[in-house]
Amino acid sequence: MCWSATADLVAGAAVTSVGVACVARTRRAGDLPLAALPLLLGAHQLVEAHVWHTGGGTGAAVVAWAVIALPVLAVWVPVGVWCAAPRRARRRVTAVVPVGAVTAALLGYGLATRPVRAEIRGHTMAYVIGLPHAELLVAGYLIATVGALLLSGDRRLTGLGVLAGAGATVCWLLWRLEFVSTWCALAAVCSVVLYGWVHRRPAPRPALPAWNARH
Repeated sequence: MCWSATADLVAGAAVTSVGVACVARTRRAGDLPLAALPLLLGAHQLVEAHVWHTGGGTGAAVVAWAVIALPVLAVWVPVGVWCAAPRRARRRVTAVVPVGAVTAALLGYGLATRPVRAEIRGHTMAYVIGLPHAELLVAGYLIATVGALLLSGDRRLTGLGVLAGAGATVCWLLWRLEFVSTWCALAAVCSVVLYGWVHRRPAPRPALPAWNARH
């Protein structure tokens, strides 16, 4: 895949459409945060298309992209997985939710106190923030996002975690300086898997009438 304004625009529009379909098909309130994830990631790619169009640099679109990519996803994914996970898996997922919250707080503080600059490097986009202890923050970020999916107790979500983890490894090895941008693009495309997850989720059981529950 070649990243450019056109590629991000096409991918963003497609993934956003999938997100709309996921939300429309959701039958469980607890599934809604994860079902809406493709909608968020699709919009995220559309924001990056604008960053490409303006040639990178600084500005509101660059900051908005970084906020979604870093602190928002670090919290959104583990909380969404916790809401959707079966009860037997929630204790495992609970362990990574605080990791996401702390990581998001540190990333948010970094974005609030340091300038964010986007740089076009060939067919990739790099975001320069200058965060201290970047390796630890990346580790916390991946534990919160990929780790939550792997611990979800749901076969399809675990598969999505494997795809996202493999994508993270490839992006880190091939485009270390552009890791965040390339991984988020792959995560957006991989999140189409969530449509299949939403489509196959069983409907919630209807509540028993009060008189029947007593007997």
